[in-house]
Amino acid sequence: MNAPVTIDVFAEHEYPVIIGRGLLGELPALCTGAQKVAVLHSATLSASADAIREDLEDNGFECFLIEVPAGEDAKTAAVADFAWQALGASGFTRSDVVVGLGGGATTDLAGFVAATWLRGVTVIQIPTTLLAMVDAAVGGKTGINTDAGKNLVGSFHSPRGVLCDVNALETLPRNDLIAGFGEIVKIGFTHDASVLTDIEDRPEACVDPSGDVLADLIRRAVQVKAEVVGSDFKETGAGGVIGRAALNYGHTFGHAIERVEDYRWRHGAAISVGMVFVAELARLGGRLDDSDVDRHRAILESLGLPTSYAADRWERLLPAMQLDKKARGSLLRFVVLNGMQNPVLWEGPDPALLHAAYSAVSA
Repeated sequence: MNAPVTIDVFAEHEYPVIIGRGLLGELPALCTGAQKVAVLHSATLSASADAIREDLEDNGFECFLIEVPAGEDAKTAAVADFAWQALGASGFTRSDVVVGLGGGATTDLAGFVAATWLRGVTVIQIPTTLLAMVDAAVGGKTGINTDAGKNLVGSFHSPRGVLCDVNALETLPRNDLIAGFGEIVKIGFTHDASVLTDIEDRPEACVDPSGDVLADLIRRAVQVKAEVVGSDFKETGAGGVIGRAALNYGHTFGHAIERVEDYRWRHGAAISVGMVFVAELARLGGRLDDSDVDRHRAILESLGLPTSYAADRWERLLPAMQLDKKARGSLLRFVVLNGMQNPVLWEGPDPALLHAAYSAVSA
């Protein structure tokens, strides 16, 4: 990728997602109008946070850092409260800016803290993982986890901008990079078939963060998300179309795995199994061909993502799925494919089909 690419998202306001290399110099301009900038980051990104603070201070901003736990441990009410206390102690006002630096959990937290402080202040996202670049940092969904489930407390709060610096992926642990592909493959199944053929034709090039293929996959995934979010920002599905809910393909079952496993599974890995589960469900319901389901497994496994889950968890998974945001009362609703790249909502599948689909992904 020789020059940065900008994708504009049109939600409750317009904002750019900039994809490229060496992008941190873009941050001061995005912070224009603020006096103070708070950078939320995990301890693993302390050096990057220090570099950002130095650059912002050189550009006349007062910058302070808020270090939060790594991964899903950051997405709690206690950590959000810690961040709020830090903002209060600094005299943070409505004209100031929160920056989320890190993976999806950090950007979710930063967005939620910004959405709730003084009823909403500006947030800028700097995702440093593949998952965050193609999903969590783009779209304006923010949230934290509770004992009841994942992302059940949150707000819609679009960022002022998103900086996807692909250079950050070169130092990302391999397992974290691969997990991020769960969300890219999802886009291939639901919207853009070319994503799937690229992975099938050039799997090694796709997972090389120093090359241009991965950067282009990020661009295409963000483009799809921008278009979907722009047409259905708050996931209302107005007009009888599935809208933004399509981006939850594989997520009902995947989120249940995350909860049952106490968030020890990477999000993308759980979503990978979740996609195979709903593919099997669609096959059992006569919506997908055997070859389509086989293709799910083949593509995901070629990347090193899991496609099966423990066979003794159904009694815990079912109530976890019933807490899904798409559920209505006791009625489970799943995003399934009615043919490839044709996502639809299936309300209340027969419990026998659900159990049969679970058996098909059980190891």
